[in-house]
Amino acid sequence: MNDHRRQLISLAHPVYFSLLASVTAGIINTVWVSRLGPDAVAAVAVATNAENVLLGVALVFASGTTVLVAHARGARDPGALRAAVRGGWALFALVTPVVAVGGRLLREPLARLVLGGDDGAALALAVGYFAISLPGIAVFFAQNLVDGILKGAGDTRTPMRLALLANGLILVLDPLLIHSYGVRGAAASTVLCRGAALAVGLWALRRNSVLRAAASARPAEATGSALRRTLRTGLPMSADFTVRQTGALVLVAVVARLGVSAVAAYAIAYKVMYVATMAFYAVRQAAAIHTAHTRGEGREERRAIGRQAVLVSGVLGLVSGVLLLALAPWIMRAFGAGPDVAHQGVLFLRCAGPYLLLMACCIALGGVFEGGGGAPVLLRVTALGTAVQLALAYALSGLGLPGICLAMALAMAVQCAVLLPCLRRQEFSGSWVRAV
Repeated sequence: MNDHRRQLISLAHPVYFSLLASVTAGIINTVWVSRLGPDAVAAVAVATNAENVLLGVALVFASGTTVLVAHARGARDPGALRAAVRGGWALFALVTPVVAVGGRLLREPLARLVLGGDDGAALALAVGYFAISLPGIAVFFAQNLVDGILKGAGDTRTPMRLALLANGLILVLDPLLIHSYGVRGAAASTVLCRGAALAVGLWALRRNSVLRAAASARPAEATGSALRRTLRTGLPMSADFTVRQTGALVLVAVVARLGVSAVAAYAIAYKVMYVATMAFYAVRQAAAIHTAHTRGEGREERRAIGRQAVLVSGVLGLVSGVLLLALAPWIMRAFGAGPDVAHQGVLFLRCAGPYLLLMACCIALGGVFEGGGGAPVLLRVTALGTAVQLALAYALSGLGLPGICLAMALAMAVQCAVLLPCLRRQEFSGSWVRAV
């Protein structure tokens, strides 16, 4: 097996299982919430999508720190490694209070925005969910930073174990709290269980051998400079994710024009697709870490790593599309969806194969750009793809959910068509404009 492929798989599979644990908990959460009716499903779906957008804020310090720590580890520079960790925590302390407090104060306007101005029962439920989940975003942010530091140090297994712990606890608490408090119980369960995992994660940081060896080194730069370096490194990655998730959030508003049943079907189908898409993001994280590590060692391996990342992720995308095509009716039945919701969900899942294959290639390539200093290029390509997706989704929404799926696939095709030539020429700078 190719050395790069072996390293990618070694780094990616613990990341995938940690992401899969979160997805599984989200699916179980949806199953329990679906017993409260379509309004509750729609409310939790849009609230979760809003939280995904805020995850982009966490990536400023989490992913930025991962890349800087991986680069310092590859260069065997303990001073740079310690500075990278300090810079990540400093940026976390600066950003988190603004997001947590601001989100709590703006919970109702945000709920109206993501629900397309709907004043029905789903609005009140979404506001109730936000009242707990948005202040609790501080725990979520800290957990992401801890995971990012450990991944940069080459340890992707501990974040996997922390995710399994958090989401295992969620599976236990969800039915109890949702039964007692409804949608608010789902939010409270998530925050409490993430808090328990964060406590264990902070303990794991102190025991990591790479980080412990760097703890006594003099930081390579002052905390303020390290903060700015983390910001410069992480901001394009954060913006890329935020643009992608904001596009997904706006897409929910487009789907909402088709009715509550369409939103519920889309929410269930999208949750199921997470099982596949998280595998692509696991390859992406592995590619970013491996690329940054090799660059720290002074090696230029971006093209080779990119080829292997596309191969691994593309196979996963192809298999996922075939499975969803065959199993769509059974999947919707497992969620207890009503006839109309199930019918629309099956149509969406059966149309998702081309989108998943193209997404697999695009997402995997993104890791090479992130780890290789090309995150600004990736951001521009994502912005282009998101604009194309939303325009096409609006134009094709008359076809129902299959039209939405077609728009998503075409937008991914545009992004792949731009990224692949850039990788071949290793043009990770301003020459992106010529590639477009």
